Amino acid sequence: MAIELQNMGAERPPFVSRSPEHELADLAGRQNGVVARRQLLEIGFSADQIKRMLGSRRLHRVHHGVYAVGHLALTRKARWRAAAFAGGSEAQLSHRSSAALRNIRRSSPRYVEITAPTRRGAMRGIRSYVCASLQPQDRDVIDGIPCTSVALTLLQLAAVVSRRELERACDEAEVQELFDLAAVEDVLARSRGCRGTAKLRAVLDEHAIGTTLTRPGLEEKTLVLCDSAAIPRPRVNVRVVCRPGIDWEVDFLWRPQRLVLETDGGRFHHTHAQIQRDRRKEADLVRAGYRVLRATWFQIQYDARSVALMLRAALATTT
Repeated sequence: MAIELQNMGAERPPFVSRSPEHELADLAGRQNGVVARRQLLEIGFSADQIKRMLGSRRLHRVHHGVYAVGHLALTRKARWRAAAFAGGSEAQLSHRSSAALRNIRRSSPRYVEITAPTRRGAMRGIRSYVCASLQPQDRDVIDGIPCTSVALTLLQLAAVVSRRELERACDEAEVQELFDLAAVEDVLARSRGCRGTAKLRAVLDEHAIGTTLTRPGLEEKTLVLCDSAAIPRPRVNVRVVCRPGIDWEVDFLWRPQRLVLETDGGRFHHTHAQIQRDRRKEADLVRAGYRVLRATWFQIQYDARSVALMLRAALATTT
């Protein structure tokens, strides 16, 4: 028995304590190089040690109580995480920043947007919103960064962006299989009277989610042109079957009127191969009973009125 006990004791692995420095290295690696003061205290650093690390530039102050480890060359995700830390333990990345984190909006402003249950003081580079009634279903974590849910993010976007930008975000969420209609309806039901509710409700009622996702640039400008001129919304980047085995993707389609608008963006439409391809495409579409109009980048950018008049005339003509 004595031998058995001795052997059992010999099999126990020795206890190895990790220094705060090792913990800091791991923490920074997991958090895009950004740490909060409260985390430093939790892993064993004293207030004096934190002060000395700031003095030696081992730590760099980003916001009050938030530090970058080693350098201030922060990535976009590091700035988002730092802003969430600065807002307190309950703060969430929100609005355009949350949409950009989820890739349902292609860009976010220079400042970071967060939502917290209580008002915070002014923080450089951060726009803070207050919401005391965040529910568990309103919170999410993406890549370790706390953020608002997709449904709440869409409502928040509705309060700060144009209707077209909101439609595009909804379309992108649908394409990425992030759009949950029940969750959006739940957020709307709990947010009556809040900014953005009417706009988001109108998009749900009037817009076919997922049908107007455009490529950035010329096609988006064309859709804005249609909205500004009160021209009915076309389908965007859809395939048209011309005959068995022959189908083409068109930029814009008004199916009831069998009208196609093709937008020529520049150099790619000026090559010999692309010109020949465009002619084959147009011929197939005309044979299938479609009318094909064309507009260049210059026309859409600088002569939008003429493009709008052309579209109105074509849409008014029955075939």
